[in-house]
Amino acid sequence: MPIDATLPYDDENVFAKILRGDIPAKRVYEDDFAVAFHDIAPQAPTHLLVIPRGRYVSWDDFSARASDAEIAGFVRAVGAVARAAGLVAPGYRLLANTGIDSHQEVPHLHVHIFGGHPLGPMLANG
Repeated sequence: MPIDATLPYDDENVFAKILRGDIPAKRVYEDDFAVAFHDIAPQAPTHLLVIPRGRYVSWDDFSARASDAEIAGFVRAVGAVARAAGLVAPGYRLLANTGIDSHQEVPHLHVHIFGGHPLGPMLANG
């Protein structure tokens, strides 16, 4: 169910639980700023999620409140994950949903990395 990205951070969201180790995830990357893992319901042959370690609901929240070091570290982590997955040469797509209209489902900023085959147009017509 889509969430309201203007609400306060919920420490019981699934990604907060993954960060705490309460829920397992198939992690592929970790550093001081981010954790990346495989999506449990992949939408492409490669479907990874990258989340910041900080308590940010959405891209809007992150861009307004994160430190410069957190922003740089997170963006670099997204690039490192895509490179390590071998997606640079064939290409990949990044997606970060924010709020109800975009169907954001978890109230913790996350970037989807899709790749592994041709992805088609960015948005479906209609």
